[in-house]
Amino acid sequence: MKTPILTLFILLFTISVFSQHKDRERIKALKVSFITEKLDLTTKEAQAFWPIYNAYDENSRKCKYEDMRNIRKEIKENATTITDEEAKKLLEKLVDAENKLHKERVDLIANLKKIISPKKIILLKATEDDFNRKLFDEYKKRRHERK
Repeated sequence: MKTPILTLFILLFTISVFSQHKDRERIKALKVSFITEKLDLTTKEAQAFWPIYNAYDENSRKCKYEDMRNIRKEIKENATTITDEEAKKLLEKLVDAENKLHKERVDLIANLKKIISPKKIILLKATEDDFNRKLFDEYKKRRHERK
């Protein structure tokens, strides 16, 4: 009896993880398309832009969704029982993670200045914000439809 239930659980978990990965890849493809269209990159610009942007995106994603998530989890689990010394260490981790995110953004801008115009770099920020807003709106819409 345990074997079929365990097998079913593993299958459902695998499908869930695969689905999340598939969704993440689809969102990434939409983002690439959205940015490419809005920035109107030339072929030469795009060839130099995407490796730099993808490295930035991966590093900042890792920091946001792994490092920061772990820090938030630790804060949430220990907020009422944490000692001052532990809180101090946790704050240092938080500041380090935020500084890392900031450094990634600064490095991105410095690297992109060699490839695209400052105007396109500013447009990139606006485009990222616009994409994230549309993504969030779509998420809220789908969530509301499920209820």
